[in-house]
Amino acid sequence: MTDSLPHIRRSDFPADFVWGCSTSSYQIEGAATEDGRGESIWDRFCAGAGHIRDGSSGAVACDHYHRWPEDLDLARSLGVNAYRFSIAWPRVLPQGRGAVNQRGLDFYSRLVDGMLERGLQPWATLYHWDLPQALQEQGGWQQRACVDAFLEYTELVTRALGDRVKHWITHNEPWCSAFLGHHEGNHAPGIRDYAAALQVCHHLLLSHGLALPVIRRNAPGAQAGITLSLHPIEAASHSAADAAAHLRHDGSRNRWFLDPLHGRGYPSDIWALLGAQAPQVLDGDLAAIATPTDFLGVNYYFPEVVEDAPGSGPIATRVVEPAGVERTAFGWQVSPEGMVTLLNRIQRDYGPSRVYLTENGSTYEDQPLPDGSVLDIERRRYLARHLEAAWQARAQGVPLQGYFAWSLLDNFEWAEGYLRRFGLTYVDYPTQRRTLKASGLWYRDFLKS
Repeated sequence: MTDSLPHIRRSDFPADFVWGCSTSSYQIEGAATEDGRGESIWDRFCAGAGHIRDGSSGAVACDHYHRWPEDLDLARSLGVNAYRFSIAWPRVLPQGRGAVNQRGLDFYSRLVDGMLERGLQPWATLYHWDLPQALQEQGGWQQRACVDAFLEYTELVTRALGDRVKHWITHNEPWCSAFLGHHEGNHAPGIRDYAAALQVCHHLLLSHGLALPVIRRNAPGAQAGITLSLHPIEAASHSAADAAAHLRHDGSRNRWFLDPLHGRGYPSDIWALLGAQAPQVLDGDLAAIATPTDFLGVNYYFPEVVEDAPGSGPIATRVVEPAGVERTAFGWQVSPEGMVTLLNRIQRDYGPSRVYLTENGSTYEDQPLPDGSVLDIERRRYLARHLEAAWQARAQGVPLQGYFAWSLLDNFEWAEGYLRRFGLTYVDYPTQRRTLKASGLWYRDFLKS
């Protein structure tokens, strides 16, 4: 593979473009039992045999809870002007609702102040999958009461931080929370029930819509939105069966979220397939979900190729892996052009006023050289090509206002444990030493040129 990079420059983007990097609480913070933090569903899930590939957990992770000044200095050194982080619900409300853990709130207050002192816009995600275990034991997101608990949590956090945080994301990738956690069962809480996943998805979307007025009341002038994991979908063949599968898969994977958020309700073609498994939707729910947002966050990693799969469930599709394509070490297809296709489709069909790429990144087999440096040429090329794709999408009329690289640090990669590294910074977990990789150095040079 050649290391030739596209000739993309920061000056090709507008001066007010948001440049950032993203992290999430359970993946980096550690300190799982310190200063009053409660147990999360991921703490419990990691304790179960066989759930995490390397048998690890986020109990220590990157020790960001203690090393956050160093990590924010690292972000500032890159030249980014924004830092996306998430708040651990069980750190501020150990039981999910009720008694407040002031030490947890104080941590995030110090963290936000540290960002502002370094010239970094704080971008706060309220929910990045770490539900308090106490709420899960009451039924978790399958129960409508969890929506009320989320609103109480949102009220608490936005009252504490809304004077300084002016960019809020309600949920990160509700598809993952719902379907990986409640259908496939390979994420916390490890449930395998398709109907449950659909109900969880509805409650996540409902809690998003109901939280928006709370955010706006407590953070006047703030921008608020949601982040979705979306994919451009391709049919595996030109057959009529695969063409129909393409439509169904797009309906369940993309339109199931985009349609209700934009006031169209759930896609009627998908709803008709669900039968008794369809979620319970009460009067007023769809109107609440469609509460206007200030932006749409898009996490883009790869396209999906699908084929017809009769008998595999109500959607009856299967994702296939095409041969002869470039892939990351995770096996994900590398397709910058897919990002352009996806962003154009979103703009054509839904017309959001602002779009932010809130995650985009890659995992490769990083190995430090004898001098300690990490020459991750493939990730550097991946990053440059996707920034060029972001520029192309803007040139084609997409109101793309920002890009957040995933991730600032190598971290706990959910069911993969520490076997996958997405960071622009190499973390040596035994020593917690941070080393900017070649990709991080390239991003720094790009942003400072």
